[in-house]
Amino acid sequence: MNVLSFLYFCSLLYNVIFMSDIKRIKTALISVFHKDGLEELLQKLNDEGVKFLSTGGTQTFIESLGYPCQKVEELTTYPSILGGRVKTLHPKVFGGILGRRDNEGDRQQMSQYEIPEIDLVIVDLYPFEQTVASGAVEEDIIEKIDIGGISLIRAGAKNFNDVVIVPSKAEYSVLLDILKKQGAETTKEQRRMLATRAFGVSSHYDTAIHGWFAK
Repeated sequence: MNVLSFLYFCSLLYNVIFMSDIKRIKTALISVFHKDGLEELLQKLNDEGVKFLSTGGTQTFIESLGYPCQKVEELTTYPSILGGRVKTLHPKVFGGILGRRDNEGDRQQMSQYEIPEIDLVIVDLYPFEQTVASGAVEEDIIEKIDIGGISLIRAGAKNFNDVVIVPSKAEYSVLLDILKKQGAETTKEQRRMLATRAFGVSSHYDTAIHGWFAK
């Protein structure tokens, strides 16, 4: 094998090992309680051509910044119901997050049921602990137990092979740094790191809820 052939082989090997782990963010689902700190991240994602999908106040906030944003209701054909308790809990949302891009069966079903790929999930949960600390009544505390958000976090983290999960506003800057350095592309190592943080957020949140119920 001559030098040129060897270099070509090394290039192919590099692409197989490393480049296959790189995923591009094309569509982002954003559902956050706290909007502060989100502006710069949204601007960078928009600059990278990422499409936004959202609900309620978050969707209104995104559009107020001048960015187009598809309503989740348009995707699912269901409105937000039960006083906002059910917004994102739908197969077209969770199928878009959990669908395995390298699984032929998943791809066929996503096509059959018109489920779009969702590559990035940004969540900031209802402030359960702050609500408890404020001395709120039980009814208000119960309503601050996030269901859709925590489910989005777990789904995004489970499918970190294909999906980027940002589980709280504390991780906004982490994703922003990645976007600034390498555009709307992430490595598997970066996605796994964010998934690890996501399960940490989920664990802490559930522990706080359990603690309140136990008392």
